[in-house]
Amino acid sequence: MSQVPPSPEVKISFWKRYGLIIRLLVSAILLARAFASIDWLKIENAIPIIDPKWLILSLSLLWLSNTLSGARWGHIMSHAGFQKKLLAYIRLYFAGGLINQGLPTTLGGDSYRAITAHQQLQANVYTNVKLPVSFFGVLLDRSLGFAGNSILGAIGLALGGAVLSPWVPQLGIFLLIMMLLGALLIAFLLYLPSTQNFFIKMMQGLKIQQALEPTQTAWGFPNVWWQIVLATGIHFLTLAAFWACLKACHVEAPIEALLIGIPALGLLMLLPISISGWGLRETSLASMLALWGLDPSLVILSSLLYGITILITFLPGLPRIIQKG
Repeated sequence: MSQVPPSPEVKISFWKRYGLIIRLLVSAILLARAFASIDWLKIENAIPIIDPKWLILSLSLLWLSNTLSGARWGHIMSHAGFQKKLLAYIRLYFAGGLINQGLPTTLGGDSYRAITAHQQLQANVYTNVKLPVSFFGVLLDRSLGFAGNSILGAIGLALGGAVLSPWVPQLGIFLLIMMLLGALLIAFLLYLPSTQNFFIKMMQGLKIQQALEPTQTAWGFPNVWWQIVLATGIHFLTLAAFWACLKACHVEAPIEALLIGIPALGLLMLLPISISGWGLRETSLASMLALWGLDPSLVILSSLLYGITILITFLPGLPRIIQKG
């Protein structure tokens, strides 16, 4: 007698109930693995001489990176009919970032941003904008972030990929060219009236009638070029923040190593298998940066400091969460 497969609702309910526990366990296992490879004598010698000014620089760079990200999201949302000040979006972005650090909640940070922005919208005259439009604005913001991270990684492969294999730099150049051409193709398609009409009909079927203008703001010509530059610059700031944490521990890391390691980590952290990348970040970076001769113990220490710095960065979003609650 054949068994009936579990329905999607059952699978969603299972992840909703046990997802946080699973992620906590995965983070704990990965952190335990990272700690098992640590030379504790090196850590003991490194902690007293940690240079706090580099940690302050890291915090400042992360704050700037997320402020620019929040402003970019607000700019996109304003072209979808959401007429809030940029400061309101920046505050929501920091609150969403704090939720993504693993606070107990049923909403992810991106869902929180989309839903809260839409709820605030209902207080003014623009009540014709539907909730899917708010989610679509967050999706556009994330797509630009993904593009910036990927472009930065391709640059890293082009500059330092020879450490991985002799053919990797050529792969990096190829990927960089293809991504830039892809962005140009998207902008060109959004410019054509026939493509615009097809896009509008498709979005109307998804009840996202206001999707064309914010999409053109993000990916249309000539906006796409400064959006790509901004997205790449934002991710470079986060890379520089980790570099500052390494400097705080007196670790000298070649820029090409970080240009490969940090974007690769960004892609890995898209997988919902740990709490805000804890454990995954430490094990991945320790293994990857060891290819350039960096001491794994000090890389793990720097990564832990980086994780703490990220958490502190998003603390300004806490009053917004409390106010919402």
